[in-house]
Amino acid sequence: MKREYFLVGALLIAGALVATFIAYPYLPNPVPTHWNLRGQPDGYSARWTLFVFTPGIMAALMALFALLPWLSPRHFEVDTFTSTYLYIMLVSLGMFVYMHGFTLWAALHGPLNVLHGIVGAVCLLVAMLGNVMGKVRRNFYIGVRTPWTIANERVWNATHRFAAKTFVLAGLAGLVLTFAVGGIWVPFGVLLAGVLVPVVYSLVYYKRLERRGEV
Repeated sequence: MKREYFLVGALLIAGALVATFIAYPYLPNPVPTHWNLRGQPDGYSARWTLFVFTPGIMAALMALFALLPWLSPRHFEVDTFTSTYLYIMLVSLGMFVYMHGFTLWAALHGPLNVLHGIVGAVCLLVAMLGNVMGKVRRNFYIGVRTPWTIANERVWNATHRFAAKTFVLAGLAGLVLTFAVGGIWVPFGVLLAGVLVPVVYSLVYYKRLERRGEV
């Protein structure tokens, strides 16, 4: 099972490299790699760096995900939710592939709507992560890691079931608002709330259990 996930990850990296190789002769030099909030490019890099940066980051990320199970201390192993853990890895890699494709497309075809293309993608990423958040078990690397969730497994599980709802709702609402409002701050605020509310929830729930003498 693990091999299949890492094989898909390797294929995603290879896809980014192949797409860069095909587009390379037609790319300007330098290529735009960063845009301001108005969708105007304000950062450039030599086109050869497209072979290095995103594929390199993806390879490093995949290596990190391979290493973390070995680094995990006892009773906090990521092996207790392997399929969810590796799903998160693939979703993260997929986001990098999308961003890489966005960069190539913008370099080849001119300015794009950065708000819709990037902010919308981030909103979708949060919703996809929320879809499995309730399956994430107590660990030091992934999830809503607060002093109260790390301290108590019951608080961890309750917080992540709650976070699954807030992440999905915030991600989908942010996606809709990205296209409906036409600005970055409203969808960003919704995403921030979806991420921070579970942090507060973990504190409140822990203190409730503490008053009852259950922790």
